[in-house]
Amino acid sequence: MFKRSLIILGTVVLLQGCAAAVVAGTASAVTAANDRRTIGSQIDDNNIEIKASIAISEVERLEKSARVNAISVNGIVLLVGQVANQEMKNEAQITVEAIAGIRKIHNQLRIGSNIGITTQTHDSWLTSKVKAQLLAAKDISSNNIKVVTENAEVYLMGLVSQDEANRAVDIARNVSGVERVVKVFEYIN
Repeated sequence: MFKRSLIILGTVVLLQGCAAAVVAGTASAVTAANDRRTIGSQIDDNNIEIKASIAISEVERLEKSARVNAISVNGIVLLVGQVANQEMKNEAQITVEAIAGIRKIHNQLRIGSNIGITTQTHDSWLTSKVKAQLLAAKDISSNNIKVVTENAEVYLMGLVSQDEANRAVDIARNVSGVERVVKVFEYIN
């Protein structure tokens, strides 16, 4: 509690009255403090995602004709998006594998045309609906579950117990519009 108070006070002092920034910063600090990952692991995951995005953008054909997103939780990376063929799918994975700190990659890239803005918007809406349902559930810690939606497929990531994983999957499956739920969890005791 003392640590959280210091973070909030420091944020307020540094931002000198910018209410929106204070609220956002406080929410981020509280979320970070309640995450089962260490602060160092959270920073590492952020760095992995940035490095993956840069590495993929440096591969000309992936940059031009593919849509690849890398999401990292505790060094476990999920690749989602669309590529034109199996060769490009493999190339995206090899490109990301070169990044330090990655423990495992789940390559869920789909071969096909890139999804459009309408589908991306619908995916954002589905993610919000799943997160809201997880937040409302009393028997799981939604702060420890990352929700990623790609073309109506919901991917659930995080450090969770087996019971939390099963409950989260059940919640996500019952959200209208979700076509498939994929577990990318790391299990704790």
